[in-house]
Amino acid sequence: MKWEEVRKIYPNRFVKIQVLKSHINDNIRYIDDMAVIESYDDDREATRELVRAKDDILVYHTANEKIEIEIKQIFGYSGAV
Repeated sequence: MKWEEVRKIYPNRFVKIQVLKSHINDNIRYIDDMAVIESYDDDREATRELVRAKDDILVYHTANEKIEIEIKQIFGYSGAV
């Protein structure tokens, strides 16, 4: 599923997604394809899920037009922040 579709189906909500396909360009990770796991009305519940998220699981708000994750290098380690 594309982000545009997710935004139409779940307007103004937090969604927990599984990243299926992404690419990196100039230290930005762009999410190309995803599967929605769950959606949230409650900010606190979404935040709890965000803290627990790992690997290719993200919690993001559909008010954002794009999913772009800046990748920063910290002491020689490259990872998403």
